[in-house]
Amino acid sequence: MSTLDTGLTIIRNASQRVSKANGWMGNAFKGWMPTGLYARALLIMIVPMVMLQTVVAFVFMERHWNTVTRHLSAAVVADIAGLIDIYKTFPQDKDRTQLKRIAQQRLGLVIDFLPPGDMPSPGPKPFFSLLDQSLSGQISRQVGRPFWIDTVGKSNLVEIRIQLDDAVMRVFAQRSRAYASQSEIFIFWMLGTSSILLIVSVLFLRNQIRPILRLADAAESFGKGREEPNFRPRGAREVRRAAQAFLEMKARVERSIEQRTAMLAGVSHDLRTILTRFKLELALIGDSPEVDGMRKDVDEMSGMLEAYLAFARGDSGEIAQPTDMAMALEELRSDAERHGHTATVTFHGLPVVTVKPAAFKRCIANLVSNAARYSKTVAITGHRDHRYLTVTIDDDGPGIPADMREEVFKPFLRLDDARNQNEGGTGLGLAIARDIARSHGGDITLSDSPMGGLRAAVRVPV
Repeated sequence: MSTLDTGLTIIRNASQRVSKANGWMGNAFKGWMPTGLYARALLIMIVPMVMLQTVVAFVFMERHWNTVTRHLSAAVVADIAGLIDIYKTFPQDKDRTQLKRIAQQRLGLVIDFLPPGDMPSPGPKPFFSLLDQSLSGQISRQVGRPFWIDTVGKSNLVEIRIQLDDAVMRVFAQRSRAYASQSEIFIFWMLGTSSILLIVSVLFLRNQIRPILRLADAAESFGKGREEPNFRPRGAREVRRAAQAFLEMKARVERSIEQRTAMLAGVSHDLRTILTRFKLELALIGDSPEVDGMRKDVDEMSGMLEAYLAFARGDSGEIAQPTDMAMALEELRSDAERHGHTATVTFHGLPVVTVKPAAFKRCIANLVSNAARYSKTVAITGHRDHRYLTVTIDDDGPGIPADMREEVFKPFLRLDDARNQNEGGTGLGLAIARDIARSHGGDITLSDSPMGGLRAAVRVPV
């Protein structure tokens, strides 16, 4: 392998490692980020403003405080330098009583004099102490003598020792005279302005997010086959545009359903009229084996027509309302037992669920009748939690192969094996059931039953 190829391989591997690291960091960062639009919008508004405000306040206010501290330190050191000049100029004040009085009454300093060798060894300097740096610089500039200062030993006082020719002058000054510390003002400024900004942002965003939530609730209700009578476009221009588009789409869908229903009503009336004439003509002919066969064909054709119309009509026109599902499942159990099948019903949770009663009952009835047609025992189980209503129908029949469990939901499809077409029917039962379940915002899934046959599970949101 050439040197160029080796270099390209190294670069490619490094790039892949960097990409993986960036992906891992991105995923970790996303895990900490809020998922709601409300919280994300607050972060987008609050974080940059607080950061900008912090930087601006720190830069300008801290610079102002630093300048004030330097001036105060210079003034204190100037007073100390003046006291040293008085000490040198008037040596007749042997006990320094007048000097101490002037320092305390006029300058607000407490001084005394120590023996010449009473100068502590230099200690470690505070790393971030502006006062220590400012005082040290001013003493070096204005006094020019060996000194020792302690700015951290006592909270309210600053101790300064200066080496004179025959003594050590010790000075105690109030910290506030040499240092302007306004940290509490800075913190109050930050917290106060950030709180006001947060309150304004919350009030503003809440009014902006509410129309989006109402639009989502209206779309969810429409997907479940329910009405949202008080919904109308509100909020910002873009949100109103989305809401108006939703209303127009909803109107087109409802208009299409109404047209289909009207067409089916006309077709149903015409075909039923013809079938009624067939039945009357057969009744006038009299009884014979041929007539009995024709009557059977007419009855079968009538049943097929009703099944086709039920599939095409769906659950249009029915309004969702609270329904006692435990009672509805019990009625289906009674119907199955009247037809000679063994059926059981179990329900867990609050039984009242908002669905389209007749349509949802037809959905479950199709599944129960499909199970009862190919088995001897049927078990119906209902479970309702805070999010979903789940109804399972188990049987002990031959079941359906796993690779055909999605195919059986296609209209007019009937299996030739275990659940064969010799049992009759139109092949629309499962298609109608799934269509109704999906119109409620749910679905139907097929799986193996603990009883050895097929399990059909209907799950719809509540």
